[in-house]
Amino acid sequence: MQLMTTSTQRRILLTGASSGIGFQAALRLRRDGHALTLPCRDQATAAATLERLEQEVGADANAPGATSDTSPVAPVCDLADLASVEALATELLRQGEPIDTLALNAGLQYTGASEPRRSAQGHELTIAVNHLAHQALAQRLLPLLTAGLAPRVVVTASEVHDPGAPGGRVGKPAGLGDLEGLRSSGATGVAEGRAGFSMLDGQAPFDADKAYKDSKLCNLLFARELERRLRLHGTPMPVLAWSPGLVIPRGDGGFFRYSRRHNEWGQRLFALVARDLLRVTASPEQAGTLLAKLCVDPAFDEPGFLYQSNRLQGPGRLRFEAAEPSAEARDDDRARDLWTLCAQLMGLPAELTD
Repeated sequence: MQLMTTSTQRRILLTGASSGIGFQAALRLRRDGHALTLPCRDQATAAATLERLEQEVGADANAPGATSDTSPVAPVCDLADLASVEALATELLRQGEPIDTLALNAGLQYTGASEPRRSAQGHELTIAVNHLAHQALAQRLLPLLTAGLAPRVVVTASEVHDPGAPGGRVGKPAGLGDLEGLRSSGATGVAEGRAGFSMLDGQAPFDADKAYKDSKLCNLLFARELERRLRLHGTPMPVLAWSPGLVIPRGDGGFFRYSRRHNEWGQRLFALVARDLLRVTASPEQAGTLLAKLCVDPAFDEPGFLYQSNRLQGPGRLRFEAAEPSAEARDDDRARDLWTLCAQLMGLPAELTD
């Protein structure tokens, strides 16, 4: 699929650009001359990301849009630390540069772990990075977003949020219950210096794979609720959630980055079968092109919520099309509760503010 270029340069903030889908999207957007802000978890990652990006763009003779005037920047922002998220937002607000596309793409999964990892604030790490940090960015950066040109928000979700999808049927299905974990031990536990929830539904034992599925369900609920609140706020815009399909890179990156101590060879065998034999996966390059398209294509200028999924049609055949999220992802009450509880947990106002 070719990326649709636009004559108008867009200012894009993209999380998760240091590897995988995010890097491939950044590469395509840089080639087309868009101005990129690429938050990275530390200075070393930021420097390496910018160096690799410029090397690959520089080697491409067909990248006339990438000039020094659009050189990307990579500020440090650790999504596992809400204080770092706040610091980035404060600095960007001080600079005052509008954001045309806010692309909330970063994510992690530590497959097979039996104990939860924790963020700087004591929250379970999958939810902290994949959901909480992105809600915090969206809420804090709203003034820059509403000042943008035809602004939009793009949220990377996954089909595993849906218990009826092929990936959603493997292992325990996604499900937030009554958000009991968040209600009973989230804000109170962290405020009292105790570890917060392990599972959003409050159930034990901890299940890292379900935590990831739950985080992707949160992405869909968040995107729908953000669109609703933007509309009520008087600033309607497109909020585009999407699923890239099953993406497995070659080599040692991405897919194995957080999972190496947990059945590494089993995962490598799965990757070989799924990617090379069954051909049911998308490459990072293919998925990155889709993400870049969502960031800039005028076809997605219409305000409102839209979910697009890169669905498997057969071996080696994927189709990117509008889809319907799971029933739980369409639960308006659940979306409002999740937004409000998470805002309270992070010390943010529940309502959008300028």
